[in-house]
This record gives sequence, structure tokens and C-alpha cells, in this order.
Amino acid sequence: MEQTKILISGANGKMGRVVAATVAGREDCNVCAGVDLNTAQYADFPIYSNFSEVTEKPDVIIDFSNPAVLDALLDYCMVNGVACVFATTGYNEEQIAKIKKAANVIPVFFSFNMSLGINLLVQLAKKAVSILGGQFDIEIVEKHHNQKIDAPSGTAIMLADAINAELNNEYHYVYDRHSKRQKREPKEIGMHAIRGGTIVGEHDVIFAGHDEVITLSHSAASKEVFAVGAVNAAVFLAKQEAGMYDMGQMLSQ
Repeated sequence: MEQTKILISGANGKMGRVVAATVAGREDCNVCAGVDLNTAQYADFPIYSNFSEVTEKPDVIIDFSNPAVLDALLDYCMVNGVACVFATTGYNEEQIAKIKKAANVIPVFFSFNMSLGINLLVQLAKKAVSILGGQFDIEIVEKHHNQKIDAPSGTAIMLADAINAELNNEYHYVYDRHSKRQKREPKEIGMHAIRGGTIVGEHDVIFAGHDEVITLSHSAASKEVFAVGAVNAAVFLAKQEAGMYDMGQMLSQ
């Protein structure tokens, strides 16, 4: 079996190490190198401090690093023709535009959440909206550990965007209500962030109607679910032509 050669960007981070452990248990891929400011070795692949030092020829990069790395990462991928799975959160709109532009040159896999369950939640939320229409108020509550920097989570935004698309993008997002002394507007999608402890990731989509409430929920018990999704995406992406790919396209194969 030909193995997909993976480079881990952010190799010494928590997710980078989980990705390495996940790949170690598979036969269809291997980690050929890593990039991280912390170059401490913990496995049988080299870790470099920047992309210019890499001598290996990866088929695909899995990026669980930091948005600040994006420009160097994109430069390396486009110069060397390497596919990339972007699993980092916290990108701004300008950075997302750069990722989409890079997809004209290389295969790009971009998702705010690599969990299969979360992507099912997205589809269930869209189905709920198609049935409930504008009759129910919609609120999204996300919970994460106390070390997470960005809020609301990229996954919460992904859920809201999917729901809003089903509603012809007529809704606007409200991130906090403490400064608003007024009734809730009908075409709002509320988003609320909770940070504490070691919560890996929990997302609730609440549809509140007249005398009834429907809640769709997903809870991740470990970071492994994200690593498994990212590795699956990497093996899938290595076989694709240049373009933008996401979990929906991978699952439909």
C-alpha cells in the first residue's frame, strides 16, 4: 500500500502530537516531518523550526498551528505544490480569502471543525431550518476549555453560516446581549461563548418556538476526533486536483 506522506504544521502542539499518534496507528499514511518553533523530538520524524529548513517531500500538510503561520505555510505549499489541510481556527476574513485563492494552485481542505459528528450536526441544523423556517428563534451556544483564544468558535460560525444560507442569508448574528436593552429581533442568530476548565468542545443549536424547544447537540470527549478527521482529510486530499474541498465532499466519495 502506497502511504501518504504527511507534514504536521504545529507538530509540538497538543493537536500536532495527537495527529502524530493517530497517524502512527494507520497503514495508509506516515508523518515524514514536522514544523514548530519548539523543535523537541518526540517521535521518529524530524521537526524543523520553519518551512525553509524542510528537506522531505510531503504529499500533504496538516496544519494545527496558529493563524500567524499562514503566509509562510501558503508560500511553501504553492512553491512546492503541496496540498494542505487547514485545521487551525481564528482566521480573519482576509486570511480566509488567501486560503481560497491558494486553492486555484493547490488542493486545499478547509473546515472550521474536523469532527464527523459536527459535520453531521451542520446537516441536521440545515434540515431543521428547512422544516421550521422562520417560526423559531435560533441560538447557538458553544463551550470550550479556558485556553481557547478565539470566540465565538469557528465551529459556531460554521453552524450559523450554514443555517443562514438556508434562510437566504437574511439573518444577522448577535454575539452578546449585555449592552442591548431591547427585545430580540426575529431575524437574529444569537451566539454565546463559554470558556472553562478542560472542555474539549460542545455545541448546541437551539430552536426556540411557541411552547416548544428543539436542541441539537454535539460534544467531543477528546481531541482525537479532530485528529482522525484531519488525517482522513489528508489522505483524501493527496489524491485530488487543485481546488477547495471540505468534509461534505470527502464524505460523499
